[in-house]
Amino acid sequence: EARSGMHRKTRNRLLAIFILSFLIFTGCYFIIEFSTKDRIYRELQTIPHNKVGLVLGTARHQVGGGINPYYQSRIDATIELFKAGKISYVLVSGDNGSVYYNEPNTIKKDLVAGGIPEKKIYLDYAGFRTLDSMVRARIVFGLDSVTVISQEFHTERALFIASKKDLYAIGFSARDVGGSRGFKVQLREYFARVKVFLDLIFNTQPRFYGKRIEIE
Repeated sequence: EARSGMHRKTRNRLLAIFILSFLIFTGCYFIIEFSTKDRIYRELQTIPHNKVGLVLGTARHQVGGGINPYYQSRIDATIELFKAGKISYVLVSGDNGSVYYNEPNTIKKDLVAGGIPEKKIYLDYAGFRTLDSMVRARIVFGLDSVTVISQEFHTERALFIASKKDLYAIGFSARDVGGSRGFKVQLREYFARVKVFLDLIFNTQPRFYGKRIEIE
């Protein structure tokens, strides 16, 4: 009888932990989604002009080989915005973790190949996380308004962070990725959004700041 009662208590505790975790994860996810949806644009015709478009970096190649579709669609979206006159400059923010891995330089090469003049592209080599990219856009590059370019789920998170860091941001949705790869990324996004709130609670700062860089 006593053992049965203990099992019931353990079961109830585990159930309570599961329910609480579910509420936290889904709550964080949908708070970010609903608070940013009016600043997300999917059509070139409707998005207003911004001086600077901020493209968030990712790896060019997939682990198994071939071009990363998330990467390619961000490149395509940035070129579309620039050629449509919706942005005048591009700020590329990404990870420059080693001499063998440099997201900003790689993205810049593909943007130039796509027709964006080199002098119109600025690089942020210390965009190790989305938080770093958004805070540095305001503090280091002196922006008070920006168009964020990434997949919609990522753009929503970036816009939410920006709104808490005194940066007005709108987002342009790059083409998303479906299938099993898309599912894995979406699953990770739930954890990333919980981390956003933890970063806000603990006032997490970017890894680096550095000297001010003016975008003409």
